[in-house]
Amino acid sequence: MSESRFDVIIQGAGMNGLVLARALALQGWRIAVLDTQPVQRWTEADGGLRVIAVTVASERILQRLGVWQDMRRISPFRAIQAWDGVAGGCVRFESAQIDEPHLGHIIENRLIQTVLFDRLQQDDNVSFLIPAAVAAIEADDERARVTLRDGRRLQAKLVVGADGVNSPIRKLCRIPVDGYDYRQSGLVATITTELPHGEVARQRFLPDGPLAFLPLSDGRCSIVWSQPTAEAERRLALDEAAFCAELTEASAEMLGQVTGCGPRGAFPLRSQQARSYIAPRVALIGDAAHVIHPLAGQGANLGFLDAAVLAEEVERAGKAARDIGGEAVLRRFQRRRRGDNVLMQATMDGFHYLFGSGAPWLALPRSAGLNIVDRLPPLKAFFMRRAMGLVPDLPQLAR
Repeated sequence: MSESRFDVIIQGAGMNGLVLARALALQGWRIAVLDTQPVQRWTEADGGLRVIAVTVASERILQRLGVWQDMRRISPFRAIQAWDGVAGGCVRFESAQIDEPHLGHIIENRLIQTVLFDRLQQDDNVSFLIPAAVAAIEADDERARVTLRDGRRLQAKLVVGADGVNSPIRKLCRIPVDGYDYRQSGLVATITTELPHGEVARQRFLPDGPLAFLPLSDGRCSIVWSQPTAEAERRLALDEAAFCAELTEASAEMLGQVTGCGPRGAFPLRSQQARSYIAPRVALIGDAAHVIHPLAGQGANLGFLDAAVLAEEVERAGKAARDIGGEAVLRRFQRRRRGDNVLMQATMDGFHYLFGSGAPWLALPRSAGLNIVDRLPPLKAFFMRRAMGLVPDLPQLAR
């Protein structure tokens, strides 16, 4: 059976896989994008339940990929307010304090995916094989040979797993993971509130987990409510009025009464880190490589940076006429991304423990910590720039 030849094969047509595909397509490489499921398209009526807080670094990436202007429904947030729901400490970050127009944007996941997918349809050097899935990978000094579940055979210099938390590519490469289940779920919904959100992202830390109100462009809010899985299941079963009443109470009426709620959903929360992001001619990005708690909304943004760094290392190798799937390229990618991702994971786990612990001796210092940060402009500026994704060693696409 003949083999179809590509430069890069990407398993996973989610946001991270499509960001990488577009970045590589602009460099002129021949790309194959595979997924087991059709891309779920965004519509005005059904944007999906999941949103992300797109950082300034991710915004720059999407701008340079030529898709930012096609995001039809986005909401900037110009402030972040967080407070301890037990001890009462509070901190407020405002973009004006660091002379920035905004701290980020709230955008529906499905909208980003749809815009990227539609743009890639116009790239002659990108082929979509959907539905399709990699069943086997054989790598040698020159290429990777890939066999699909339906028997088709492909070959490429590099194979990328952008295929999620249970990544089949990672499993095929026998890369172990370290992690644990939080025994929590993130309950998501779009809600209507009595008071306007004022383009402020709000988060209240509760003993069972943080509750975030994220501003949407139509005046509503998207919520992410981390809580024990049993509680999430109970709240999913409530009628709308009962759910709105519980949400109003949990939010301490930070936007007055919750007056309406659309469809609800929940997803399991876990912390996970692949012991390696690479194998012979294989790289992992996004949730295939790392999963963190959503309390700071950084998960998808880390995946965008993975994609941008990998694309940068591929471009560097191509310009030097080196093997784009060679060990040197993969090791540089891993060295640039794994340390930052592990640090972010540890930070989120620390916040989860600090604010989720019922230990009374932690309540006072954590509340005092929020208040101290709120009163120290240089420290606030540091945290804001980190939240905006403006970290050291940014790839060119994010500068």
